[in-house]
Amino acid sequence: MEAEVRIERYADQGRCVAHIDGRVVFVRFALPGELVRIELDEPHDRDDRFWTAEVVEVLEPSPDRVDPAWPLAGPLAMDGGVGGADLVHVSLEGQLKWKAATIGEQMRRLGHVDVGEVTVERMPGDEAEPNGLGGLHWRTRIELIADEEGYASMRRRGSHTRVRLDGMPLATRRLLDVADREHVWDGGFTPGAQIRIAAPEPRLGDGDSGAGHTGADGASAADDGNFAVLVGGEIVSGVADLTERMSVEGHDFAYSVASSGFWQIHRMAPMRLPAHVMSLVHEVLGSRESAVLWDLYSGSGLFSLPMAALAAPRTRMLTVEGAPEAVHHARRNLREAGLDNVDARCGDVAATLRNVPHDLSRPDMVVLDPPRAGARAKVCRQIAESGAPAVAYIACDPTSLARDTATFASLGYEVAFIRAFDIYPMTHHVETIALFSRTRKA
Repeated sequence: MEAEVRIERYADQGRCVAHIDGRVVFVRFALPGELVRIELDEPHDRDDRFWTAEVVEVLEPSPDRVDPAWPLAGPLAMDGGVGGADLVHVSLEGQLKWKAATIGEQMRRLGHVDVGEVTVERMPGDEAEPNGLGGLHWRTRIELIADEEGYASMRRRGSHTRVRLDGMPLATRRLLDVADREHVWDGGFTPGAQIRIAAPEPRLGDGDSGAGHTGADGASAADDGNFAVLVGGEIVSGVADLTERMSVEGHDFAYSVASSGFWQIHRMAPMRLPAHVMSLVHEVLGSRESAVLWDLYSGSGLFSLPMAALAAPRTRMLTVEGAPEAVHHARRNLREAGLDNVDARCGDVAATLRNVPHDLSRPDMVVLDPPRAGARAKVCRQIAESGAPAVAYIACDPTSLARDTATFASLGYEVAFIRAFDIYPMTHHVETIALFSRTRKA
C-alpha cells in the first residue's frame, strides 16, 4: 500500500514521523517538511498504534537531502536496503542537526530536563570533500556474511536476500587495503559464515585526523600485521590481539585489544572521547594532589589509562568490566603502561559495587560508559550512595542516557554539561557525554 504524506518531525532509529488518518507512521529515508510518497511495510492492515514505511519517491525535498553517498544503503525503491547507513540521504550538516534534535528531545521527554541546543562535534577528517572524507571511511571494524555462493555480503532489509559486496564505503582505507590484500571480496567462504575484519588506525598525535590509509612509515595494516580477518569467530589471517595507539595531552598510550571484542570503531573516537573525558576530569578535580576515581564498564581500559596517568599526582582507581577477555587486556595494558594504581575488577557492575574496598569507596568522580541499554536505576543509585560529587556519563544511545538522567535527577544530580560526538556518520547513532554534578543529597 502506498500513500502520499507530509513529514512532520524527526523520530528515533533514523526515522521521521508522518500521519495517515490520525495514525502515526514512522518513515525511513525521510526528512522533516518533505512531501513524499511512501510504501507501508507489511502487514499494514492490523490495528497497531503505529505503522512503519519507507520513502519510494520524494515530491518536495528538504534542503538537507542529498543523493546517497552509498546507494546500496539507500531506500529499497532505489535498489538499496543493505542497512548500516540510515542517514545516507542526509547532508553532513543535516545529520548533525538531526542528532542534536534527537538528543534534546529525548532529554526533555524522558530525562525531564531542557539541555538547550546540544553541540554535536564532527570528528577530524569527516568534513565534506575535498577537505575531508565526507562522512565515509571511518569504520575500523566491519562485519559481513557470506552469501549462498561464498561471497562477502550484507542482508537486504526485510528479506533473506544477501547483496554481494566488492567494497564497503564506511570502512577506513586501511581496512579496505586489508580486505583487498586478503582477497575478502573474492569469495571462497562457507555460505552463511560471519566475516569480521579489524584494522586499527594509526594515530600520530592529538591533531591527527587518521584519514589516510597508511601509517607514518607508509606501511599498511597488511604490511605491519596489525589486523585481523575472522571467519566464524576464528582468526584466518592477522593476529588475535590488536594494538591500538592514541595520544592524550601529549602522552602516548598503547592498548592490546581482542580482535573479536569491543573497541570504539570510528578511527578517531579512541582519541577524541578520552581527550574530552580528561578535560572534564581536570575541571572537576582542579589542582588537587590526590583523587579516587571509578571507571565503570571500563572495557579494555580506553579511559582507565589516561585517567590513572593524568588525573592527579596521586590517583587511585577502581575499574569494573563484565567481559573477562576485556579485563584481561585492561590489566595487561595497565601493566605495560607501568600503572599500578588501579584495582581492575571483573564482574557485573552492580554486584561489584556492593563490595568496594574502603579506600576506594568514596570516589571524587565516576566515569561510566555503559552498553546501549544504559546503566539503569540500580547502578545510578549505587553511584549516588558513594557520595560522588561528579559523574561523567558516556552514552551511545540518547534514550538510555535520558532515562538515567531522570534517575540521577531524583538522586540529587543535575546536568552540568553535555556534548555529543558524531562518531557514527551516515547513521542515526551518536555518542553523548554528559557531566552530572551533585547539588543535594537524595
